[in-house]
Amino acid sequence: MARNDYKNDMGEGDYRGDYGDKDGDDRKRGGGVYRKKICRFCADSEFHLDYKDVKVMQSFLSEHGKIVPRRISGNCAFHQRELTTQVKRARNLALVGYISAGY
Repeated sequence: MARNDYKNDMGEGDYRGDYGDKDGDDRKRGGGVYRKKICRFCADSEFHLDYKDVKVMQSFLSEHGKIVPRRISGNCAFHQRELTTQVKRARNLALVGYISAGY
């Protein structure tokens, strides 16, 4: 009887060290079905990006005043660069704050 067969008969893991997760369960983590994010500026040509539109600028800023990254906002690279420029212009004119109020 090989050592590998003996360990499997005893209810232990594989001889090579297959012990699962640290928690002790062997379930796979993560996964799920995700919908591909589309750039809202590419999808709707009427949706215009302008630094004077404070409501649109606020939707692309986090609670702390940081610009939301591409992977979260779903923007394409071209429009993310344009968004960054417009947000910086709005910050410079004090239409949008650099940081949150901190209440």
